[in-house]
Amino acid sequence: MSYLCKVHTNKVSHSGIIESIAEGCVKVRILQTSACAACKIAGHCNASESKEKIVEVFTDRFAGYSIGQEVVVCASRDVANKALLLGFGVPFLVLVGVLVLVLRVTGDEGVAALSGILALIPYYFVLYLFRSRIREQLSFYIE
Repeated sequence: MSYLCKVHTNKVSHSGIIESIAEGCVKVRILQTSACAACKIAGHCNASESKEKIVEVFTDRFAGYSIGQEVVVCASRDVANKALLLGFGVPFLVLVGVLVLVLRVTGDEGVAALSGILALIPYYFVLYLFRSRIREQLSFYIE
């Protein structure tokens, strides 16, 4: 089984194996690796890691695939950037913004830290509510 991740100028692609096929959804197992997982001494280092992930690809052409088939799953660079923004950028800004605001108002670092963390709960709840709309915008495709 060969796993491969390539970053092109306009897309990110991972090779993987089809795990399951349901109407409209193909689940592909990919190996997500950290930047240093390919290092020669990665086996002796705690910083390197690789994880198997299941990626859901929503497609109307699911009949042309079979379980165990090797495929390449791709996402555009814009999709990857939007996902990073929603998953890391906006929560970071919410956390820091609330932290600074509460610290200025109360002067209590503990309350500010707790408020910053608690402010993420509504953010992730809103993401959960809009998950189907986000899924449409942040979709993978099989090459």
